[in-house]
Amino acid sequence: MDIKKTTEFVNGMWDSEIIPQISEYIKVPNKSPIFDPDWEQHGYMERAVTMLEAWCKTQPIKGMSIEIVRIEGRTPVLFIDIPGDSEDIVLLYGHYDKQPEFSGWDDDLDPWTPVIKDGKLYGRGGADDGYSTFGSLTAIRALQEQNIPHAHCIVLIEGCEESGSFDLPFYIDLLEDRIGSPDLVVCLDAECGNYDQLWCTTSLRGNMTGTLRVDVLTEGVHSGSASGVVPSSFRTARQLISRVEDESSGKILIDALHVEIPQQRLEQNKLAAATLQDLVYKKFPWAVENPAPNESNDELMLNNTWRPTLAVTGAEGMPAMLDAGNVLLPFTKLKLSFRLPPTCDAEESAAAVKSALEANTPPLANVSFEVESTMAGWNAPEIASWLEASMQKASEAFFGKPSMYMGTGGTIPFMGMLGERFPDAQFLVTGLLGPRSNAHGPNEFLHIETGKRLTSCVAQVLADHFNR
Repeated sequence: MDIKKTTEFVNGMWDSEIIPQISEYIKVPNKSPIFDPDWEQHGYMERAVTMLEAWCKTQPIKGMSIEIVRIEGRTPVLFIDIPGDSEDIVLLYGHYDKQPEFSGWDDDLDPWTPVIKDGKLYGRGGADDGYSTFGSLTAIRALQEQNIPHAHCIVLIEGCEESGSFDLPFYIDLLEDRIGSPDLVVCLDAECGNYDQLWCTTSLRGNMTGTLRVDVLTEGVHSGSASGVVPSSFRTARQLISRVEDESSGKILIDALHVEIPQQRLEQNKLAAATLQDLVYKKFPWAVENPAPNESNDELMLNNTWRPTLAVTGAEGMPAMLDAGNVLLPFTKLKLSFRLPPTCDAEESAAAVKSALEANTPPLANVSFEVESTMAGWNAPEIASWLEASMQKASEAFFGKPSMYMGTGGTIPFMGMLGERFPDAQFLVTGLLGPRSNAHGPNEFLHIETGKRLTSCVAQVLADHFNR
């Protein structure tokens, strides 16, 4: 591969086509089905996937076939088949559904309005994960422009990832014969530790969510007349959460949610922490000035990637501040989100949490914990020598620095599915979600220069895969 020609072609594609296309994509509020149950009626999902399909059809890629595959009642999948120069199969994955708006965007930014500022493209879904379709095809085109051979490539872009990919297994079954048995999977939906080099994700945490509900009354009553007799539903909920989480440290107290961390991951984590240093925590928008965590950067990264955590992500039963009178609340309902270690059994974890919360119910209260979803994590198989060498080569060529490995605290359900179906496949899981890119939150951005370099790196890996 000619590095200069690849760089010039990829950069030109990003400037002339990809950035304008992603900007139009950002304008579409195609929220994932769990956030928009009426997605079919609203038509945004259809608008987004047909927009991607239309651009793909303009790309002069040899032998490419493009199809929007549909199953009634399920979000469509964009399926692209590109014959290669060998019978080996590479599967390139991404998604086009988005998280909801969230609050707190800067005054000059908006989730559905693309804004380019300081080399970043702001707006919901650009980095998570609108670029994946464009990046995948551009990497393949970069090879064909230089007559460099590549394997048979399948590009699969789903519309349900932000909801836990509950539609995807139905499509994987439907398309099983057309997907075949890939020996390399490229996933463009992950994090990067910084914007200075190629990062490969080695593991993903699982996720288990559920709703804890505590009822103490059938209706609200005057707090002056009832408090001291009727227990606070919020206090009871707080008491129950202390069964599963140490409120002073955040440590999860249920053994079923913990695993032994593999030695290789410990070593990779230590190297990544040494590379990132204080960026491990300084990348977040802290409310306190000069944050200084008590734990080392190495331990903080392990907490984020290989240890279970709990977040309360929603609540019902509490009126808005303006409406909060002197009333004892009849119930408190909390959405609990547990991040699970990569090799932890999500179903067993859910059962253990439910048992801990519902056993020995506090007096004068009804308690229930309803599990809403369980998603297994993923731990990458041992990396092949050719892929490790290729990632180093690509990172040095297009970033000028060596590639790095890191675990990721988030969840990509598709990786767990593929890991089970194709245990012998190699995985390049990478992406643009770097420091302060803030996927799911306010001011989400795509780092444009990193997008260009990452696309070129994927092209290099595809070329090396053919020649391995």
